[in-house]
Amino acid sequence: MVEVKNSRRNMQADCQNCFGLCCTALNIVASSDFAMNKPAGVPCANLQSNFGCQIHHTLRNKGFKGCTVYDCLGAGQWVSQITFSGQDWRSKPEIAANMFQVFPIMEQLFEMIAFINEAISYDLSQPFSEQLLEQLEKMQNFIKLDVEGLLALHIPSIRQPINDLLLKTSEQIRKQFNMGNKNTRNTNCRGADWTGKNLKGKDLTATDLRGAYLIATNLQNADLRAADFIGADLRDANVCGANLSTAMFLTQMQINSAIGDDQTKLPFYLSMPPHWHNKKETD
Repeated sequence: MVEVKNSRRNMQADCQNCFGLCCTALNIVASSDFAMNKPAGVPCANLQSNFGCQIHHTLRNKGFKGCTVYDCLGAGQWVSQITFSGQDWRSKPEIAANMFQVFPIMEQLFEMIAFINEAISYDLSQPFSEQLLEQLEKMQNFIKLDVEGLLALHIPSIRQPINDLLLKTSEQIRKQFNMGNKNTRNTNCRGADWTGKNLKGKDLTATDLRGAYLIATNLQNADLRAADFIGADLRDANVCGANLSTAMFLTQMQINSAIGDDQTKLPFYLSMPPHWHNKKETD
């Protein structure tokens, strides 16, 4: 049985050991989150020679809110230091194209590892846990591949069996949470469009919110324990005072895109974003 080495708590971006890959490899379209267009493979105009951002402390004020939301879960430093052995694209321009292609692949692999690690932490039957561990071992082997091996991966076929296992995990854990609960409300809200909806103080425990649109949704003081958030859009969702302590498959990027405060209860592996401080409740 494979040893679980990468817990969700430890899967965090380390920008000091990354060669600015999110600032170069990704395609960025001008929007309310980004002040300019930036094609994939082109360095951001704010990226310095040391791979730091020259406007890091004022990103949100200058129209780059999206940069403060983004989180690669550690894929950037892995590509920089492991896959490419500490060689950077500036000093070795011949590796730039491959490095920029590998990065988004590694991002997806790291996301899957994070979700599998979380699933393994739940109280599941042994056969089911072993299936998750088998997938985790495969993923840990994938991230160790060389450039050619990584570029040859077919991510959709890798993701499908993992997604099936995560769905089963979600169903089991939400069912366990609801045992003895006489509430008969509908908890299947997958893909729901709740953009701008007022759900302040609502009981949304064990709700399937996969792929739900929660943009600017008022979730103040809502109970979201055991809710499944895979693929949910939480941009500007108000989660001040909300209980997300045992929410499932919630990412730092989703939390960074939401609006919360020091009363918001988060899973132990997520951190309160700096811009959450001193937020006041509104109706």
